[in-house]
Amino acid sequence: MPPDSPGISRRGLLKGGGAVAFAGVSLAALKLPFFSTAGAQQDPATCRATDLSDSQKELIISNWPAYIDPRKKSDGTFQTFERETGITVHYTDDVNDNSEFYAKVRNQLGSCQPVDRDMMVLTDWMAARMIGLGWIQPLDKANVPNLQDNLIDPLRNRQWDKDLTFHAPWQTGLTGIAYNASKTGEVGSFEELLTRSDLKGRVTLLSEMRDTMGFMLKVTGAEPEQFTDDEWQVALDELKKVVRGGQIRAFTGNEYTQDLAAGNILACEAWSGDVIQLQFDNPDIKFVAPEEGLSLWSDNMLIPNLATHKANAEKWINYYYEPAVAAKLAAYVNYICPVKGAQQEMEKIDPSLVDNQLIFPDDETLSVTFDFMPLDDQQQIEYEGDWADVTGG
Repeated sequence: MPPDSPGISRRGLLKGGGAVAFAGVSLAALKLPFFSTAGAQQDPATCRATDLSDSQKELIISNWPAYIDPRKKSDGTFQTFERETGITVHYTDDVNDNSEFYAKVRNQLGSCQPVDRDMMVLTDWMAARMIGLGWIQPLDKANVPNLQDNLIDPLRNRQWDKDLTFHAPWQTGLTGIAYNASKTGEVGSFEELLTRSDLKGRVTLLSEMRDTMGFMLKVTGAEPEQFTDDEWQVALDELKKVVRGGQIRAFTGNEYTQDLAAGNILACEAWSGDVIQLQFDNPDIKFVAPEEGLSLWSDNMLIPNLATHKANAEKWINYYYEPAVAAKLAAYVNYICPVKGAQQEMEKIDPSLVDNQLIFPDDETLSVTFDFMPLDDQQQIEYEGDWADVTGG
């Protein structure tokens, strides 16, 4: 385990100057995806506050726990940012679950009221939802040149924000398969998880709907990036059949890690960052790209409407897209680094991580990744209901 490694992944805590730049920006002009939450739609061009960054050297951030290198270290990324910019950062780790956080801020954001934050870090699907509702301020691209230049190619052109108008990935992960090589042979596909008799009752799948159903859509011949209600139902019916047959032990958050290490389960759907942590203590734990591909997701920096320190938040984004800074962060959190050039900088920090495919995956690995289609609110309600019927959630 690298020095000061957190010993727990970000996913391990899951439960389940600007005014001029915004002139003329509207939801219609930006062709944002629409999410039909009654009475909650906003226009970020009109729901904005005066940016006080020039006079107030402050920044308020909400992020996930254990998702930054130690903030008390004088040579860490956090204190270095404060020293170099003169900005005092009020950093809270109060994002424990996307839906829970949404519930915390939806009334204010939906009625154009401040949430007393300049930045929030949320996963792709929730970022898409908030952008679609018009709750997120567009970035001034002149203030974030490092984002424009250094974001890795596989994270560009996301369906819900193709030109990086509203979001900047903080860290990225892969969803694939993990297995305990001391207990079973290699598991090479998601379909094997669902069908192999030697794994029956000793397999877990993830309790996050998009992770598991993305693979179920693949198994049944559909594409997670674009599927119909009928294709969803076929994939759901296949999962129901597998569950009824006793193949699946449980749907879990990251508690699968303990059972996998102990041999209570033999193979599972898994998050890449969790597996890195397990491998420090148990090299028999393997992570593989299933034949169906890998789900690629990010947690994203977003600036909410009525943020009063927008330019300061953009300085934070630009700073963390410096390759040397990104490498120092990646050495601690052990998720995929979204920044070009960070792999070379890692040579100076921790050479043992330079070739780690779960932090710096090669082009071949990234070429088989897929995303999950953005859902409108009606689809969200219906699909989550279907999912709960299968998983008992």
